Amino acid sequence: MAIGTGIAIYFLIWWLTLFITLPFKMKPQLEDGAVVEGSDPAAPANPMIGKRMLWNSVFAGVVFFLFWFVVYYLGIGVNSIPDIIPIRRINS
Repeated sequence: MAIGTGIAIYFLIWWLTLFITLPFKMKPQLEDGAVVEGSDPAAPANPMIGKRMLWNSVFAGVVFFLFWFVVYYLGIGVNSIPDIIPIRRINS
């Protein structure tokens, strides 16, 4: 895998994991009891975006390492899909 391809795959994994992990441990303003005027009551009271992005980067790094391990050491790639999931062909 070239460096550019690795960066692109990490970028995709980072965004996917961000949207997966973003809602965890979010406390809405309505539950907190301090709704800021002009905002949605379901908006997070203290989002801590910087901390979330840092932890998401670490989590995405772990997921990327697992992806890299599977591709390079186990040799499983896109071309291996027919071997993993056998497709029965219908003869015409």
